[in-house]
Amino acid sequence: MFLLDPAFPESSEPVGDLALCHVRLQADARFPWLVLIPRLASARELEDLGEAERTQLMAEILRAGAAVRAVALAMARPAAKLNIAQLGNVTAQLHIHVIGRRTDDDAWPAPVWGVGAARPYDPADAALAIAAARAALGL
Repeated sequence: MFLLDPAFPESSEPVGDLALCHVRLQADARFPWLVLIPRLASARELEDLGEAERTQLMAEILRAGAAVRAVALAMARPAAKLNIAQLGNVTAQLHIHVIGRRTDDDAWPAPVWGVGAARPYDPADAALAIAAARAALGL
């Protein structure tokens, strides 16, 4: 049975579900940032997915990239580059970060982790970002 790691609700807002992944908006308004969490019990590594699941995950990562770009446009900060990462050093549950980057963002050109403090979304901006992501994902 799939259970969401408790760290995710503390650091992100739900966007919706794709065929394989639960999608969340990372609660850091500095970056348009979605997290994909495959809804598979005990998945920690990409190797825990079957071939069909890995293919589905790649398709959903590409869809999430388009959604991140839509969030960035909704926030009037178009993304120039997408960063895609699967780390799991802090939260072991398999998840993939899809992050829109700009040369003027707070972390450029370094990775976003460990740079400054997360800036919470204003509630109206969070609603706008989630709506843009849902529309781009077809949810």
